[in-house]
Amino acid sequence: MRILFVEDDSVLGAAVRDQIVSGGHSVDWVQRLDAAQEALDVAAYDLILLDLMLPDGRGIAFLRRLRARGEVTPVIILTALDQVSDRIEGLNAGADDYLVKPFDLEELSARIGSVARRYSGNPNPLLTLGPLEIDLAARRILREGRPVLLTAREWALLEAFLARPGQLLSRAQLEDKLYAFDTEIDSNTIEVHVSRLRKKLGAAIIETERGLGYRLGRG
Repeated sequence: MRILFVEDDSVLGAAVRDQIVSGGHSVDWVQRLDAAQEALDVAAYDLILLDLMLPDGRGIAFLRRLRARGEVTPVIILTALDQVSDRIEGLNAGADDYLVKPFDLEELSARIGSVARRYSGNPNPLLTLGPLEIDLAARRILREGRPVLLTAREWALLEAFLARPGQLLSRAQLEDKLYAFDTEIDSNTIEVHVSRLRKKLGAAIIETERGLGYRLGRG
């Protein structure tokens, strides 16, 4: 997934950014609401992590503006505001989840995964794909009963396909899902990851449309 992270605390921001990257996702971290809007204007995100108290305004007002213009990207609020009234206001403004600081980074990862599954149409984290049994929540795969280990990037790529079964995804679309703005990407990076997934999960897991892109196979 590609995640927009809006947080002005540099210490917390760095920790959350590193946690997201370790999960194989890409993250664009900004510290102001105007920068968040600029990022949304030029990139498509799968999730927004939003602080409520930013130097140039309140996250709640920003969220309301997003929803008012039809923006449906899921949003998880991350804030020190812990009153029930604050939670109600955030959820009523259009947030999908609300996490109070300080929070455990592993819990944040679990919340990210839960929201992502709901929006991808796979609320059940247990999937079967040919000989594969996939537990998205635990990030475990069995192939004909035997465990298969994937790297974080391989997981992120597989999840991108699972979220859009049957849909053709171009190399550029996959790069946008996996890498942030400032990441240098080799021309064959996606091809390398696809090749590794095929070796680990079976040649039919990803189908190639020559010159167009890739789609999820039958495993």
